[in-house]
Amino acid sequence: MNEVMINWVYVVLLFILGFFTYKRKSLDLIGSAVMILMGVVIIFSAGVSWLLLIVLFLVMSLLATRYSKKYKRSLGQFEGRRTTKNVISNGVVACFMAAFGGYYLPLVGGFIGAIATATSDTLASEIGVLDKHPRLITTFQSVDPGTNGAVSVLGTAVGIVGAAIIGIAAFFLGIVPSPESAVAVSIISGTIGCFMDSILGAVFENRGFITNEHVNLLATIVGAIVGILLI
Repeated sequence: MNEVMINWVYVVLLFILGFFTYKRKSLDLIGSAVMILMGVVIIFSAGVSWLLLIVLFLVMSLLATRYSKKYKRSLGQFEGRRTTKNVISNGVVACFMAAFGGYYLPLVGGFIGAIATATSDTLASEIGVLDKHPRLITTFQSVDPGTNGAVSVLGTAVGIVGAAIIGIAAFFLGIVPSPESAVAVSIISGTIGCFMDSILGAVFENRGFITNEHVNLLATIVGAIVGILLI
């Protein structure tokens, strides 16, 4: 079986994954379709290994979202089914980096940085909301769990671990040849991107200037830029 045929097999599996995320009510119909479209672009431009890194982000995000669902509902912080805007704001930068990463090496770092940021931010938000003592990143005053721009020890730690997992996976998938480089780029860019998300949330989202999707998009752009500079 040649490479093109193998890629089409993965496309079929991608459609199955998209159907699964829709039926499980993790993504809405258009969000699942956009995820599939981005995946197809990545498969035929960068390769299956790059797609698998995004799938890893998706799996960790879904698990983190479902974790302590009942408690999150009691706080009014359970997001449930994510929409097309969520998919685009978290994935479009990584998709762009993957589409051209095979032709320009620094974009590999941008891809890792974007995925690491999205992973770190999602895990920090979904798990960090369980910390009862968050503080606003700009003033360090105590705020309620789930407040835009809030940070916590638990959320920060989980976010760093999530970024590290992306780096380790990037090495084992052959995207980055050096394990030290892969993990360093992932942790640094993911953590900076995650903190940028919190700063944007505290300064602009809380005032209604931008939405959460804008914050996610800008944070992944920052993470990608840091990744490009580090690779």
